[in-house]
Amino acid sequence: MQNSACRRMRLRPRGTPAIKTAELNYELPPELIAQRPLDRRDAARLLVLHRDNGRLEHRVFADLPEYLSPADCLVLNRSRVLPARFVARRATGGRIPGLFVKEASPGRWQVLLTGTGRLRAGETLALEGGPWKMTWQRHLERGLCEVTIDPPDGAMTVLERVGAMPLPPYIRRDAPDDELATLDREQYQTIYAAESGSVAAPTAGLHFTPELLEKIRAAGTQLIEVLLHVGLGTFQPIEVDDLKDHRMHMEQYSISTEAVATVKSCKQRGGRVVAVGTTSVRVLETAGTGGRLEPGSGWTDIFIYPPYSCRVVDALVTNFHLPGSTLLALVMAIAGREQTLRAYYAAIQQRYRFYSYGDAMLIV
Repeated sequence: MQNSACRRMRLRPRGTPAIKTAELNYELPPELIAQRPLDRRDAARLLVLHRDNGRLEHRVFADLPEYLSPADCLVLNRSRVLPARFVARRATGGRIPGLFVKEASPGRWQVLLTGTGRLRAGETLALEGGPWKMTWQRHLERGLCEVTIDPPDGAMTVLERVGAMPLPPYIRRDAPDDELATLDREQYQTIYAAESGSVAAPTAGLHFTPELLEKIRAAGTQLIEVLLHVGLGTFQPIEVDDLKDHRMHMEQYSISTEAVATVKSCKQRGGRVVAVGTTSVRVLETAGTGGRLEPGSGWTDIFIYPPYSCRVVDALVTNFHLPGSTLLALVMAIAGREQTLRAYYAAIQQRYRFYSYGDAMLIV
């Protein structure tokens, strides 16, 4: 694979003015926010949006193979979610909830902490559930803090011992519940997750079962794996009025020579590149910047929003996303703003489940 570790991707659409952040809004009844996963992953509902004529179909996720052909390829993000949430305690006993974001170097982390205004430079806290101490060092940009860990064991080692799954705040876990914690460890992870590094799940992939993937593979559709470790860039709120002024955090990505060759072969035979999740879209479109699809690995801050036109992706499997989010902006770039909102309001009317543990959407 070509190594482009210092590659920065700043992609902005040209020509037509970008939509405003306010145009990403819609009203969602709070009771439609899914709080738990379904007993069976592929039992989720599937709203199919046909872009050519605007037709909507209401199906279940297990029906997805009906919309794929042997000429197509299905692109999956193999990133694995870290148990990135932790709790630190001050010497006074006060609890400081935190979210691991990045290991800058051995024993030096970048984290989000609640209540940092109470902390003093050099103050040491104890990580609940293990022998490690965390010392607060300094503020970084956009709410991040730098801390050091003692002993300086690898982040994977520490978090596997003290961490919990980084569920988004709209999934409520009001009291400790070992059964729910075990369920989240299992279900807030795709079945094909292989390489740890994400601090949020690539949620479109949560609906796949081994049986469903085998059915898709047996029907002739090729499966491709890419990598994007979900970081702050994916879920950081947009705080500007114009989307063109929003700056994404950098996120690590990788796409192999073999994956690129498979995508090119798919295109040549007239098949569709079907991305599973917005993260897979961002990898493919990063690799396709400049008009040529190339393998590579590095860091991307690509931000896709209308009127961007995809160079690589032909169809998308995705969940329903928060109002005002970069994820919804990407969906609107693929489906169009009006069609996206019409589909969302149809889903609301039909009582679909929304967000991470919710139902799915197929845009063809």
